[in-house]
Amino acid sequence: MSDQAWMRLAIAQAQQAAQIDEVPVGAVLVDKNGELVAAGFNHPIRSNDPSAHAEIVVLRAAAQSLANYRLPDTTMYVTVEPCTMCVGALVHARVARIVYGAPEPRTGAIESAQRLFESGEFNHTPEIQSGVLAKQCAKLMTDFFEKKRATQKDPE
Repeated sequence: MSDQAWMRLAIAQAQQAAQIDEVPVGAVLVDKNGELVAAGFNHPIRSNDPSAHAEIVVLRAAAQSLANYRLPDTTMYVTVEPCTMCVGALVHARVARIVYGAPEPRTGAIESAQRLFESGEFNHTPEIQSGVLAKQCAKLMTDFFEKKRATQKDPE
Protein backbone atom coordinates (compact mmCIF):
# COMPACT_ATOMS: atom_id res chain seq x y z
CA MET A 1 0.00 0.00 0.00
CA SER A 2 1.06 3.59 -0.53
CA ASP A 3 1.85 6.19 2.12
CA GLN A 4 -1.52 7.77 1.35
CA ALA A 5 -3.37 4.48 1.91
CA TRP A 6 -1.69 3.91 5.26
CA MET A 7 -2.38 7.52 6.25
CA ARG A 8 -6.05 6.96 5.47
CA LEU A 9 -6.01 4.15 8.03
CA ALA A 10 -4.40 6.51 10.54
CA ILE A 11 -7.12 9.08 9.74
CA ALA A 12 -9.77 6.43 10.47
CA GLN A 13 -8.11 5.89 13.85
CA ALA A 14 -8.14 9.65 14.50
CA GLN A 15 -11.85 9.73 13.72
CA GLN A 16 -12.38 7.11 16.43
CA ALA A 17 -10.64 9.41 18.90
CA ALA A 18 -12.91 12.30 17.90
CA GLN A 19 -15.97 10.09 18.43
CA ILE A 20 -15.04 9.69 22.09
CA ASP A 21 -14.19 13.39 22.43
CA GLU A 22 -10.42 12.92 22.41
CA VAL A 23 -8.07 15.03 20.30
CA PRO A 24 -8.23 13.31 16.89
CA VAL A 25 -4.78 11.85 16.36
CA GLY A 26 -4.44 8.39 14.87
CA ALA A 27 -1.49 6.18 14.05
CA VAL A 28 -0.58 2.88 12.45
CA LEU A 29 2.68 0.93 12.41
CA VAL A 30 3.64 -1.09 9.36
CA ASP A 31 6.49 -3.59 8.97
CA LYS A 32 9.00 -3.83 6.12
CA ASN A 33 6.75 -6.33 4.31
CA GLY A 34 3.88 -3.85 4.23
CA GLU A 35 1.90 -5.63 6.94
CA LEU A 36 -0.04 -3.75 9.59
CA VAL A 37 1.54 -4.37 13.00
CA ALA A 38 -0.66 -2.13 15.18
CA ALA A 39 -3.15 0.74 15.02
CA GLY A 40 -4.41 3.14 17.64
CA PHE A 41 -5.61 6.59 18.55
CA ASN A 42 -5.17 9.29 21.13
CA HIS A 43 -7.02 8.66 24.42
CA PRO A 44 -5.24 10.18 27.42
CA ILE A 45 -8.44 11.58 28.93
CA ARG A 46 -10.45 8.38 28.64
CA SER A 47 -7.63 6.25 30.03
CA ASN A 48 -6.40 8.77 32.62
CA ASP A 49 -2.95 8.32 31.10
CA PRO A 50 -1.00 11.39 29.96
CA SER A 51 1.18 9.15 27.80
CA ALA A 52 -1.72 7.64 25.83
CA HIS A 53 -0.89 9.52 22.65
CA ALA A 54 -1.65 7.64 19.43
CA GLU A 55 2.02 6.90 18.76
CA ILE A 56 2.62 5.50 22.25
CA VAL A 57 -0.54 3.39 22.11
CA VAL A 58 0.65 1.90 18.82
CA LEU A 59 4.22 1.35 19.99
CA ARG A 60 2.98 -0.50 23.08
CA ALA A 61 0.64 -2.71 21.05
CA ALA A 62 3.33 -3.44 18.46
CA ALA A 63 5.97 -4.27 21.07
CA GLN A 64 3.57 -6.68 22.78
CA SER A 65 2.54 -8.24 19.47
CA LEU A 66 6.13 -8.75 18.31
CA ALA A 67 7.49 -9.51 21.80
CA ASN A 68 10.22 -6.92 21.30
CA TYR A 69 10.62 -3.35 22.51
CA ARG A 70 12.71 -2.61 19.44
CA LEU A 71 10.73 -2.11 16.25
CA PRO A 72 13.35 -1.79 13.50
CA ASP A 73 12.30 -1.88 9.87
CA THR A 74 8.91 -0.37 10.67
CA THR A 75 7.14 2.79 9.58
CA MET A 76 4.91 4.86 11.85
CA TYR A 77 2.11 6.73 10.10
CA VAL A 78 0.57 9.43 12.28
CA THR A 79 -1.92 12.13 11.39
CA VAL A 80 -0.15 14.94 13.27
CA GLU A 81 3.52 15.75 13.81
CA PRO A 82 4.71 13.90 16.94
CA CYS A 83 5.42 15.71 20.20
CA THR A 84 8.66 15.49 22.19
CA MET A 85 7.50 12.47 24.21
CA CYS A 86 6.46 10.55 21.11
CA VAL A 87 9.65 11.37 19.20
CA GLY A 88 11.64 10.03 22.14
CA ALA A 89 9.63 6.81 22.20
CA LEU A 90 9.95 6.39 18.42
CA VAL A 91 13.73 6.81 18.70
CA HIS A 92 13.99 4.32 21.57
CA ALA A 93 11.89 1.81 19.62
CA ARG A 94 14.19 2.27 16.61
CA VAL A 95 11.31 2.92 14.22
CA ALA A 96 12.96 3.30 10.81
CA ARG A 97 10.58 5.82 9.29
CA ILE A 98 8.05 8.37 10.55
CA VAL A 99 5.39 9.60 8.14
CA TYR A 100 3.02 12.28 9.34
CA GLY A 101 0.28 14.41 7.90
CA ALA A 102 -0.18 17.84 9.45
CA PRO A 103 2.47 19.87 11.24
CA GLU A 104 1.75 20.78 14.88
CA PRO A 105 2.95 24.38 15.34
CA ARG A 106 2.72 24.42 19.15
CA THR A 107 4.09 21.03 20.17
CA GLY A 108 5.51 19.40 17.04
CA ALA A 109 8.98 18.07 17.70
CA ILE A 110 10.23 17.37 14.18
CA GLU A 111 9.73 20.47 12.01
CA SER A 112 7.70 22.89 14.09
CA ALA A 113 8.29 23.86 17.71
CA GLN A 114 11.21 21.63 18.71
CA ARG A 115 13.11 20.31 15.63
CA LEU A 116 14.73 17.62 17.77
CA PHE A 117 16.55 15.80 15.00
CA GLU A 118 18.48 18.89 13.92
CA SER A 119 20.93 18.51 16.80
CA GLY A 120 22.26 15.22 15.48
CA GLU A 121 22.59 13.98 19.04
CA PHE A 122 20.24 10.98 18.86
CA ASN A 123 21.71 7.48 18.61
CA HIS A 124 19.01 6.67 16.04
CA THR A 125 17.54 9.00 13.45
CA PRO A 126 14.55 7.75 11.48
CA GLU A 127 13.72 8.80 7.96
CA ILE A 128 11.06 11.53 8.05
CA GLN A 129 8.29 12.18 5.54
CA SER A 130 5.85 14.99 6.29
CA GLY A 131 2.77 16.36 4.58
CA VAL A 132 1.08 13.10 3.57
CA LEU A 133 -2.63 13.95 3.30
CA ALA A 134 -1.82 17.04 5.35
CA LYS A 135 -5.02 18.91 4.49
CA GLN A 136 -7.25 16.03 5.59
CA CYS A 137 -5.26 15.52 8.78
CA ALA A 138 -5.30 19.23 9.62
CA LYS A 139 -9.04 19.43 8.92
CA LEU A 140 -9.70 16.73 11.53
CA MET A 141 -7.98 18.87 14.14
CA THR A 142 -9.56 22.13 13.01
CA ASP A 143 -13.07 20.66 12.92
CA PHE A 144 -12.62 19.06 16.35
CA PHE A 145 -11.48 22.26 18.04
CA GLU A 146 -14.07 24.42 16.27
CA LYS A 147 -16.78 22.08 17.58
CA LYS A 148 -15.25 22.20 21.07
CA ARG A 149 -15.22 26.01 21.07
CA ALA A 150 -18.78 26.20 19.76
CA THR A 151 -19.98 23.79 22.45
CA GLN A 152 -18.27 25.82 25.17
CA LYS A 153 -19.84 29.08 23.94
CA ASP A 154 -23.33 27.67 23.48
CA PRO A 155 -24.02 24.95 26.07
CA GLU A 156 -27.38 23.29 25.63
